Amino acid sequence: AHIITDECISCGACAAECPVEAIHEGTGKYEVDADTCIDCGACEAVCPTGAVKAE
Repeated sequence: AHIITDECISCGACAAECPVEAIHEGTGKYEVDADTCIDCGACEAVCPTGAVKAE
């Protein structure tokens, strides 16, 4: 699964790109549902701050 670090600026690009809707807005940053994430990397590719990392 992927994780979203504190570098997240809550722009929503990752959530919009996720094909399985595993990303949702959390407190202060977006969060990845590890059980739903398919590790496709789409979120990591579109993140403007590099906040999305493979776990």
